[in-house]
Amino acid sequence: MTDLYRKPPAAALQQLETNAERGLSESAVRERRQRYGLNQLRQTRSRPAWRILVDQLTSIVVLLLLAASGAALLFGQVIEAIAIGAAILVNTLIGFTMELRATRAMEALQRMGKTQTRVLREGRSREIPADELVPGDIVLLDAGDLVPADLRLLEANRLQCDEAALTGESVAVDKRTEALDASADEAAGADGTRHGDGKAPPLGERHNMAYKGTAVTQGSGSGVVVATGMETELGHISDLVAQAEKSATPLEKRLDRLGRRLVWLTLAIAVVVAGAGLIAGKELLVMLETAIALAIAAVPEGLPVVATLALAQGMRQMARRNAVVKRLSAVETLGAASLIFTDKTGTLTENRMVLAQLALDQGILRFERPGQAAQATEDRGRDDGEASADARILLDGAPVDLAKTPVARAALEIGALCNNAELGDQARPGDAAEDAAGDPTEVSLLAAAARAGMHRRELLERWPEQREISFDPDLKMMATVHQSDGGFRIAVKGAPESVLAVCDRVLRADGETALEDAARQAWHQRGEALAADGLRVLALAQRQAEQADEDPYRQLTLIGLAGLHDPPRRGIQEVIAACQQAGIRVVMGTGDHAVTAQAIAAEIGIAGSDEPAIEGARLDDLEQLDERERGELLKRSVFARISPEEKLQLIGLYQDAGWIVGMTGDGVNDAPALKKADIGIAMGQRGTEVAREASDMVLKDDAFATLVAAIEHGRTIFSNIRRFIIYLLSGNLAEILAVAAAALVAAPLPLLPLQILYINFVSDVMPALALGLSPGVPGAMRHPPRDPDEPILTRRHWAAVGGYGALIAAIVLIAFAIALGPMRLDTAHAVTIGFLTFGFARLWHVLNMRDTESNLLLNEVTRNRYVWLAIAIGVALLIAATYIAPLASILSIQIPTAGEWLLILSFSLLPLILVQIGKLVVHHLMRGPSRARPGPTR
Repeated sequence: MTDLYRKPPAAALQQLETNAERGLSESAVRERRQRYGLNQLRQTRSRPAWRILVDQLTSIVVLLLLAASGAALLFGQVIEAIAIGAAILVNTLIGFTMELRATRAMEALQRMGKTQTRVLREGRSREIPADELVPGDIVLLDAGDLVPADLRLLEANRLQCDEAALTGESVAVDKRTEALDASADEAAGADGTRHGDGKAPPLGERHNMAYKGTAVTQGSGSGVVVATGMETELGHISDLVAQAEKSATPLEKRLDRLGRRLVWLTLAIAVVVAGAGLIAGKELLVMLETAIALAIAAVPEGLPVVATLALAQGMRQMARRNAVVKRLSAVETLGAASLIFTDKTGTLTENRMVLAQLALDQGILRFERPGQAAQATEDRGRDDGEASADARILLDGAPVDLAKTPVARAALEIGALCNNAELGDQARPGDAAEDAAGDPTEVSLLAAAARAGMHRRELLERWPEQREISFDPDLKMMATVHQSDGGFRIAVKGAPESVLAVCDRVLRADGETALEDAARQAWHQRGEALAADGLRVLALAQRQAEQADEDPYRQLTLIGLAGLHDPPRRGIQEVIAACQQAGIRVVMGTGDHAVTAQAIAAEIGIAGSDEPAIEGARLDDLEQLDERERGELLKRSVFARISPEEKLQLIGLYQDAGWIVGMTGDGVNDAPALKKADIGIAMGQRGTEVAREASDMVLKDDAFATLVAAIEHGRTIFSNIRRFIIYLLSGNLAEILAVAAAALVAAPLPLLPLQILYINFVSDVMPALALGLSPGVPGAMRHPPRDPDEPILTRRHWAAVGGYGALIAAIVLIAFAIALGPMRLDTAHAVTIGFLTFGFARLWHVLNMRDTESNLLLNEVTRNRYVWLAIAIGVALLIAATYIAPLASILSIQIPTAGEWLLILSFSLLPLILVQIGKLVVHHLMRGPSRARPGPTR
């Protein structure tokens, strides 16, 4: 029944078996409620706390830790099993705490439906809960109402609806009751779109319908309910939100791949060493203990904890920068984003109309908004409409004094007089304040006049209003009549073609002159030029009359054409340029008209002025496109008049092509795509609650600059994650090599299982976490995004892990051999030297994580105060393990002598010294025209 926009009101009423004057009977309501159910969106279960908890345990690394803990427990290594379990518990609690407030988009959608509405039932008007509506109910609408269901309008008295949240169109929609042309699929829409392919016209062109979740901004009317609950357009969008699949983030995929490699590496090492030992004739129990030690050494117990803490800290830092991230892994996903698919209205633009140009006989007056001449340093705390010293009016690039421009003053006077909006008591001069009431177009005219010192109340004192002729959808004009010097001043505004047709004169600086046919045609062309720039064009006219009841639409004097638009956000051009410099492509998808979308995209730098917008009506089934058609579509940067389904399909198309997609939006219609995207980014101030709940991140200040800062932070976080993974794995590899080498030559193990756990989880976690909090190297936004298929560690990074690990293992084994050989120490003292040499070497090793191109002494690692704090804590823990008797007993540690301490400290410093010498040599060789991209291991 939702296609009743094609039928006249009488036919719609007949099909729904209802009466416009009486409404439904109570018996009919009961029968239909049984058939259609309540006017509610489907109840959806929230993500329960236990599910969030279980999700923390699904990482392959955590599963590997669980297996290692179980193996230790099986062979009687209770303390080792408890220690591994503690690592798992810490990681789980952190992740659970940070993700407990996950997305609940469906709850927000359901809250939208809890309103009251007025209906006609059995001939009487009554107020009922909106969820009790049924198809066939007659709903009465007034300004300020939320539309409670999908309605076929029966009456529209200057009725306008704000459908931006549902369609993305920035201008309130004039409603009327006439059926759309029966051949609407063959006719051009309001923006020139043709629907000859049989597709239904977009929601924004169904002017005789009102949709659930939209708001009545002006006028009154009535309509018959044609759809309720999940059958409404809003219900359809909620279905899309539920069906949109959220794929794993790049970081989750990379950590999963890394964990799988570690599983096979662990099993292979344990099997090889245990097998070699058994072949050599060693006892089975001894080799099983050795295999457990190797398994513990191979698994980086601190990895999930450090990764979680680094992401959590990144989440807190972003929140301080007005970017609230709701999902830990989404912090890093930002850094991998290679394409931002953005809505226009309220995201790239301010979601309010502003007078941009006045076309007068003497030329084009351009209204430059405050801060437009120079980028604002602070985007919050002041509305862009606020009058200030840098707000200017330009004629051919030169500032104009309106006091000396009578034609411009007349145009602004007409715009303010022929108007029934209100700026509100709290409005500042020129400010379209939050409490402004009325059509956004009329509000913008009032704001422009007020900015020039002409306030409607003062104008009405001079020219009291006697009569208003409401806007006529057929004539496309409205008028007001005002007392003026013994006569009457008639103010008219409307569509250019309508107003020009009833004008016979034009106002010039030196007075009125006749409007000849050639001049009239020139004015038509000027209007078309303004419209081609994406402006909404209104013609302004006036005349003097002797009687208040004279026909207002004849013998008018044309004053000029007003061009209004929803302006780009302040500083958005610079932000788009920063994204493009960082290799991030920006694509705009909006429900607004193609001309408007194209003009905004060209103005802010998303697309060239010669690149046309692709309209939703021209998008075929994307799954049926061949390779060439997909390639052509992927090259386009602007999509207009697209539906939520088409946004969803486009997001999937980009993801299938290998892009990491960030989706920004603020409307209900954006919610499915926000959920589908790799990272959904909602606006916090102007965004709907549905959009915010469906997203992974919310920009509290609605500023794109915040988004760019968050992307830069996300890139830094990934670099830090890569840095501390190299640090952890190289240390673990050193443990594996040292233990395996000793086992293969039948020597005592230089490290015991509990000692390995102590170093890995207690001493290593602090330096690794400090690396995760590093501010990073400069220039993160001067490089393109990472390849989505690039693993966390490339071959170059694995080579670095191998080199570091082999060097540390060799130094530890040499110190261990010296203790057993020349120093003639017993095994317990030799193991102590191996443990402490390895522990201190791992602490100093954190300083090796600096970038090769950075300064030896002052770099991103040495400037990180957390690194020095971590080293201090690590040293204290190693000293505690040596001198606190109960701990030393558990770890099998003997107190070293002064000579043994000299051996420990000198050999533990050797890896740091050798690596730094190597970095200096590499840096010297790399100095030249081709410099490698910054990374933690060069």
